[in-house]
Amino acid sequence: MILLRLYLEFAKVGLFAVGGGLATIPFLQDMGARTGWFTNTDLTTMIAVSESTPGPMGVNMATYVGFEAAGPVGAALATLGLVTPSIIVILIVAGILQKFRQSKTVDAVFYGLRPASTALIAAAGLSVAASVFWGGRELLSLSGTRWPLLALSAAVFLCTQHKQLKKLHPIVFIAAAAVAGVVFQF
Repeated sequence: MILLRLYLEFAKVGLFAVGGGLATIPFLQDMGARTGWFTNTDLTTMIAVSESTPGPMGVNMATYVGFEAAGPVGAALATLGLVTPSIIVILIVAGILQKFRQSKTVDAVFYGLRPASTALIAAAGLSVAASVFWGGRELLSLSGTRWPLLALSAAVFLCTQHKQLKKLHPIVFIAAAAVAGVVFQF
């Protein structure tokens, strides 16, 4: 029964999370709360690991959750559930889009999806920031602020604005943040 539920839960995420891996985060937060398969802290860890490993973020997280919930078969079914809606929609859209590509209605639909996707990603970003910097507690609470993490984030942001450092590959910043996390035990 858990295998079917894994597939169906991730199929819902795959169907409605328009905009890529970050757009899946609000859906995953809801799934974690409803199923108990992972906590918000686990989700934050999954995001960090998924962002720093090869492959699409949503697929990496689906595979991880599926594996934790039901082993290798769960990992395969959760991943399959996540990508199945995309494959079906892409096949349908590819077939239809050629006929209606010049349609103003189709252009309007795609134009309308942009802000919805942007809002989902922004909401996910704010939620992750709250979880990381304030431990899921009240936002902007000075007493609960994790100052070392905030300082590290500010330092990385400032480094990425420096002209010479902009030329570095993003993996350099990811590796430096990982080393800082291990050294300082954030």
